[in-house]
Amino acid sequence: MVCFFQVQSASATDVDSAVKAAHSAFYEGEWGKMNARDRGTLLFKLADIMDEHKEELATLESLDSGAVYTLALKTHIGMSIDTWRYFAGWCDKIQGATIPINNARPNHNLSITKKEPIGVCGLVTPWNYPLMMLSWKMAACLAAGNTVVIKPAQVSPLTALKFAELSVKAGIPPGVINVLPGTGGVCGQAIADHPLVRKLGFTGSTEIGKVIMKSCAESNLKKASLELGGKSPFIIFADCDLDKAVRMGMSSVFFNKGENCIAAGRLFVEDSIHDEFVSRVVEECKKMVIGDPLNRATTHGPQNHLAHLNKLLDYISTGVDQGAKLVYGGKRLPGKGYFLEPTVFTEVKDHMYIATEESFGPIMIVSRFPNGLVNEIISADGNFVLDILSNFT
Repeated sequence: MVCFFQVQSASATDVDSAVKAAHSAFYEGEWGKMNARDRGTLLFKLADIMDEHKEELATLESLDSGAVYTLALKTHIGMSIDTWRYFAGWCDKIQGATIPINNARPNHNLSITKKEPIGVCGLVTPWNYPLMMLSWKMAACLAAGNTVVIKPAQVSPLTALKFAELSVKAGIPPGVINVLPGTGGVCGQAIADHPLVRKLGFTGSTEIGKVIMKSCAESNLKKASLELGGKSPFIIFADCDLDKAVRMGMSSVFFNKGENCIAAGRLFVEDSIHDEFVSRVVEECKKMVIGDPLNRATTHGPQNHLAHLNKLLDYISTGVDQGAKLVYGGKRLPGKGYFLEPTVFTEVKDHMYIATEESFGPIMIVSRFPNGLVNEIISADGNFVLDILSNFT
């Protein structure tokens, strides 16, 4: 099955219109005047409508991102619905504080804080979890009473557009949610530069994050929340439960085709169990069912888009050229679709490109370390931050 979709790309003029609509909805529309309990009721209704359309959303998400349908339904869509229900419950529980000022006697003065919405929030989301990333960012904004302008990823805008349709059915007032498909260089940049946007949330590469932060500072000093790239280590000790370590190691790398911001970027395995661990991983890779993400039997779908697939192939080629040992996979599958074999590298040294750079794909990077000398990992010369440290012992 081949599906083609054409989606209009928003211009800077479109962004300006959307931001002004969000600004008007916040300051002049019924959303800004609505009490918190009624706001929560609307968000609960939106979550219920999403639940009613979850199969359709999962199909769109699978077509749009390459996620296998079973994962899209349970995780991409299921967790998105849970997120909206969670934040809907917070709407009438966002409160300030009253604090006695000890040094104010004998007047017994109190310091009172009140939390208020900031206004128009700009959101720029990635392509690996389209609806989930939209939900994580937007639900909190709306629960607090803000309005939003969101640019979904250029290559995966479909569930965001369907979500916008469902939000109208839920009764969300006009101007509160504005979805603008488009490019990062035009649409995303215009959102970051716009003086009426008070806060910006971005998930993406570190390189683009630097550009976004600069734009936020130079425009109107808008607040920014940035979730950027990283390289997370996964350390496996010789005394671990090896069955569990293999299982968790596989999921930490190959979940969602490796297009996962919390993936284990590099596995360090204690020398005495290294060979057995790698052998078991290879056997598990051979069991993966690669194919049509809408087929319920498929466990590993295509990469999101061609440019990313080519980037992964270059990444693999660089690893081989620099002396890493390719023990499994590494090739694009023949035929239609952006399918990449699950790939496993061993004998990866600290100076190698693949040791320090995130792949964002189904590529396991394995390095061995001497028995008991975990300090050698910590002192390794790597150009990455230990974002999320996992270990099995």
